[in-house]
Amino acid sequence: MITPAEARSGKGHRDENFPVASWLVHPRHRAPILAFYEFVRTADDIADHATLAPQEKLALMARLEATLLGNSDDDPVGVALRAQLAARQLSPRHAQDLLTAFRMDVTKLRYRDWEDLIGYCTYSAMPVGRFVLDVHGESRALWGANDALCAALQIINHLQDCGKDYRDLDRVYIPLDVLAETGASVEDLGADRASAPLIAVIHKLARRTGDLLGVSRAFAPSIDDARLALEVAVIQTFAERLAGVLSRRDPLSERVHLGKAGVVGFGLLGLLWGATRRAGRRFAAGHKPQDA
Repeated sequence: MITPAEARSGKGHRDENFPVASWLVHPRHRAPILAFYEFVRTADDIADHATLAPQEKLALMARLEATLLGNSDDDPVGVALRAQLAARQLSPRHAQDLLTAFRMDVTKLRYRDWEDLIGYCTYSAMPVGRFVLDVHGESRALWGANDALCAALQIINHLQDCGKDYRDLDRVYIPLDVLAETGASVEDLGADRASAPLIAVIHKLARRTGDLLGVSRAFAPSIDDARLALEVAVIQTFAERLAGVLSRRDPLSERVHLGKAGVVGFGLLGLLWGATRRAGRRFAAGHKPQDA
């Protein structure tokens, strides 16, 4: 059997749809975030590997977890993340939660309803933001808003790639009950163009994802670290734009990703929005009414 490193797809943090430890994040925080990313990306590539059998994938993930927990030194990404966690006195729990999600990707190919999908996001998406918050020493009171944003990012990714996930991996993250409500079928995801019922499903889920982004709008202004707050503001802006695109377009036949110009333009918009909200927060803090 191959090693976890040999299962890598070659994709790196600069290839992701959303920023990962961009220049906005302070340099002292980038090493643990990138170590976390490399560990998670390795596990994700194992789960998506085209030729490995399910039991081989699960065995490789168990090997990664053993290295993460200090039971072996077999895999460099596990050793590197373990060292970063030890230096910051952080728990491996968030990385383990991600491994749970990747195991689900191997063994669970369909989702019953929205709640079932959000349950998956609890392991596949929310721990990423929680880890970044822990690295920055932010309050866990922010986890609710973080979770809404991370779940929205995950569902946006699922909607963007719904055809590819079905054709290549037989994975369907679109809830089955929503498909049934409109008369759409799982098989519709294999077409070159979405059927009218499938379009209705995708647009409905995009709008529901927009509701999550409404909850997460309070996230960036609540973060103490100014640089992280701006990064989250940029991600929020990207996500809102993509949810809007997915509420109007067909991801099977139309472009639903941001091009380079869109990334720059909406990145600048996100920076402006984040800076404005932060300035408003500071102003409000400095003008609290005095007790009589």
